[in-house]
Amino acid sequence: MRFAPPWRMSLAVRPPARSEPVASRRTGNEGLKPAAFLDRDGVVNHDDGFVIDPDRLRWIDGAAAAIGRLNAEGYLVFVISNQSGVARGLFTEADVEALHAFMRERLAQQGARIDDVRYCPYHPDGSVPAYCRPSDWRKPAPGMLTDLMRAWPVDRARSFLIGDRDTDLAAARAAGIPGFLFPGGDLLAFVDHCLAELARA
Repeated sequence: MRFAPPWRMSLAVRPPARSEPVASRRTGNEGLKPAAFLDRDGVVNHDDGFVIDPDRLRWIDGAAAAIGRLNAEGYLVFVISNQSGVARGLFTEADVEALHAFMRERLAQQGARIDDVRYCPYHPDGSVPAYCRPSDWRKPAPGMLTDLMRAWPVDRARSFLIGDRDTDLAAARAAGIPGFLFPGGDLLAFVDHCLAELARA
C-alpha cells in the first residue's frame, strides 16, 4: 500500500491512507474523473454480519471483474462502509484497516484497483465511549462521499453509487449523485447495467 501524510479528523474517523491525495493541487475542472462509490458489505463482499476476519470474507460474484471494468472505463473506485462494530466493541479500527488492506491486495492481484476507502466507526448506541456518538460520515449522511470528493478530482456530474440498502441511496442523493440498488447476483453484470443507464441519462 502507498501511504499519505496524516489526516485531519474534523468529520469522523482517520480512514486508511489515500493512494494519491490530490485536492491540494487541483484547480478548476482540470482533470476531473467520474467516480464509482461502492458500499462494501452486500456489494463488494457478502454481508455476513460484522465481517472482519479475511477467512470469513466471501466476495460477491464478479466483484473483481466489475471493479476492473470501472478502472478500464476511467472511473475512480471508492469503497464506503458503515462499521459500527468498532463502536460496539466487536473489533478495532486497526482490524478494519487490515481487512481493507487485504481486500485491496487480493483485488489488485486480479487487476482491479480500489483507489480509496472510507469507513465510519461511530454509532450513537455503541458501547465504546470514544465511538458512541452520531456522525455525519455514517450513511445515510453523505460525509464519506463528500470527503472523497474533496480529496480526489471527482466529476460529480458523472459519478454514481452502488449500494444494497436505502441508506446507501439516501447518502448518494445527499451528495448529489445517482444511486443504484444492487439486488445481489453478479456485480459485473450490474455495473454494466448502471453504465448503460448512465449513458442513456
